[in-house]
Amino acid sequence: MLTYTVRRIFSLIPVLIGMTLIVFAIIHAIPGNPAQVILGQRATKESIAELTRQLGLDQPWYIQYFDYIKALLHGDLGVSLRTRGPINEEIWPYLIATIELTLVAIVIAIIIGVNAGIISAWFSKSWFDYAAMVFALIGVSMPIFWLGLMGQWLFSIELGWLPTTGRENVRDPVASITNIYLFDTLIQGRFDQFKVVLQHLILPSAALATIPMAIIARMTRATMLEVMKSDYIRTARAKGLRMFWVVYKHSLKNAIIPVLTVIGLQTGLLLGGAILTETIFGWPGIGIYLYDAIGYRDYPVIQSGILVIAAIFVLINLVVDLLYVLIDPRIKYSK
Repeated sequence: MLTYTVRRIFSLIPVLIGMTLIVFAIIHAIPGNPAQVILGQRATKESIAELTRQLGLDQPWYIQYFDYIKALLHGDLGVSLRTRGPINEEIWPYLIATIELTLVAIVIAIIIGVNAGIISAWFSKSWFDYAAMVFALIGVSMPIFWLGLMGQWLFSIELGWLPTTGRENVRDPVASITNIYLFDTLIQGRFDQFKVVLQHLILPSAALATIPMAIIARMTRATMLEVMKSDYIRTARAKGLRMFWVVYKHSLKNAIIPVLTVIGLQTGLLLGGAILTETIFGWPGIGIYLYDAIGYRDYPVIQSGILVIAAIFVLINLVVDLLYVLIDPRIKYSK
């Protein structure tokens, strides 16, 4: 197990290096000069040339790339071309904001999706089964931006239950400790702020959870139906065990591996695909940070942001692989 883990960690290195090379090549193929964007349309050619030289953009692309890799090896993500601030410090609050939104969304998706799939398999071909699968199909097909706008219209404008945008009450900002506002408010004993932060989280996280919730529900139903036909399930029921324990203790444990794979993939996708949700709800996440960087041709920010997301994605998949062994002892990583 330890050997497998170490080998997997080392195998991530060429993946991340390949990712940096691909992203670097694509970004530098985008037309436009960052110096021109920073200085504005009225800038002179001399000032643009001088800023280009100061930013190191006059160097060949391979020198810029190796300078970037050299900085990465020292734990330095570089300096933003637009703000001239260190990316290590700038990216952290945005990344944590997206992680908080993603975790709440995936928890909602797991709780509702897994249980909906289980009940659909338990009462297969019932009205609940058909209704749940129809809603799952709608959830997969429904654009997140439309669902977000409809949620704002209904729960914010018409009913006035939830805030429309933002992450906190701007008149009473959260004193940031970990940048995970739910934790920060609890640590400081500010339960009034905790309620406000939670209210700001409900709409964006619910909108973001829609697609993974539907996918998890369909996968759970499919795997549960297959497992519940097994001989050991029929034996458990013949022994007189309550159906609840047969389903949740015996069936779910053996059906959860494919579902866990889907959960891991969806969690990684949510981290990188939350930009629409963040834009609609004014959520200060890494999606907005990268979107602004693209507009300013801020190459180091774009490269670093994508690299961080890619690293988290592959780490999530590593954790999922390791969880297989804990859930199902029959799986062994001997090599």
